[in-house]
Amino acid sequence: MNKELVDRFLKYVSFDTQSSEENEEQCPSTAKQFELAKYLKEELEGIGLEDVEMDEHAYVYATLPSNMEGDTEVPAIGFIAHMDTSPDCSGKDVKPRIIENYDGSDIVLNKAKGIVTTVKQFPELTQHVGEDIIVTDGNTLLGADDKAGIAEIVTAMTYLQAHPEIKHGKIRVGFNPDEEIGMGAHLFDVEKFGCAFAYTMDGGEVGELEYENFNAAAAKIVITGRNVHPGYAKNKMINAAIVASEFAMMMPENERPEKTDGYEGFFHLTSMQATVEEATLSYIIRDHNKGMFEMRKQVLLDTAERLNERYGQGTLTITLKDQYYNMLSQLEDKPHITQVAKRAIEEACGFCTVVPIRGGTDGAQLSFKGLPCPNIFAGGLNFHGRHEFLPIQNMEKAMMTVVNICKMVAES
Repeated sequence: MNKELVDRFLKYVSFDTQSSEENEEQCPSTAKQFELAKYLKEELEGIGLEDVEMDEHAYVYATLPSNMEGDTEVPAIGFIAHMDTSPDCSGKDVKPRIIENYDGSDIVLNKAKGIVTTVKQFPELTQHVGEDIIVTDGNTLLGADDKAGIAEIVTAMTYLQAHPEIKHGKIRVGFNPDEEIGMGAHLFDVEKFGCAFAYTMDGGEVGELEYENFNAAAAKIVITGRNVHPGYAKNKMINAAIVASEFAMMMPENERPEKTDGYEGFFHLTSMQATVEEATLSYIIRDHNKGMFEMRKQVLLDTAERLNERYGQGTLTITLKDQYYNMLSQLEDKPHITQVAKRAIEEACGFCTVVPIRGGTDGAQLSFKGLPCPNIFAGGLNFHGRHEFLPIQNMEKAMMTVVNICKMVAES
């Protein structure tokens, strides 16, 4: 067990860095993210990295200088991870526990509350029998998304410093807030970062490489009803709650998150508030294919129009906002970036599995800002909830993948 790597991760998860969708107009969305940012700045300075800085928005940048002699031209590359944890589950007072040599049985997280991670519900546990895994106490998420990524990057930098025989060019690291609310890349200073390309360490299972992600949009549908005394409501009342239900039921039944996987897109109703007078529906729309993505947005618009024809124009108003796009379009003509990652992962893990991201990463937005940025596994599973767990061996292989990339870029 790499004690340095594990201890670093356990320290990071002691910081509550949950971001907030309610404050997405400010950055970071929660002031508590500054605490981990400050700690990381001091840690990076302490291990001897250069150009260490934390800006006013809690973005942290640092440099491991090249150790190559002469005029050999090696492109500067970067590694990026996010500091925040999901708004979906508390990240306060995380109490991690290490289960050594996991035996493949159900894991009791909290006996008093009857919280158990079962193999039936989470069959991916069976892939990690005999390994050492970090779990929660059932009251919070763990924070492997993405504090495992931060720990892997920082430990890879100390590993390279301890092994000067491994030649590498200039390496930049960057840690940002607010990825979980889709805002992590917005204020990331790509020009200051100064890299030819980079990798986010923000994926899941061991060996995975991701460079295709969803195209994403959000939709808000506001329904204005007409309230009339129910005893005299015939041909007069428009019940906004009923109209909202009709809208939801008009969406394709088999194109919801719970019924799709792989490259299949979806419509996801994330919230509904409704009275007779007014109702609001919030949707997210996802699809890897740009044409299908546009069609999905049109389905929402057409559905709203059909109901307006039934209940009167202006009953439904819909606002659509694109959030991010598939990074593949920015990487197709730069195959060397993914090829290096594949070889590095294969050397660390013995295999590499290319999978589509059923979501988005900072790397998607950064790729469109001019920093090509595929996503590499960080090793955790069941993110955003109390059943999250992290095999230590996954984390060790991710750390060595970072080392391998640095080495291979210098050799190419």
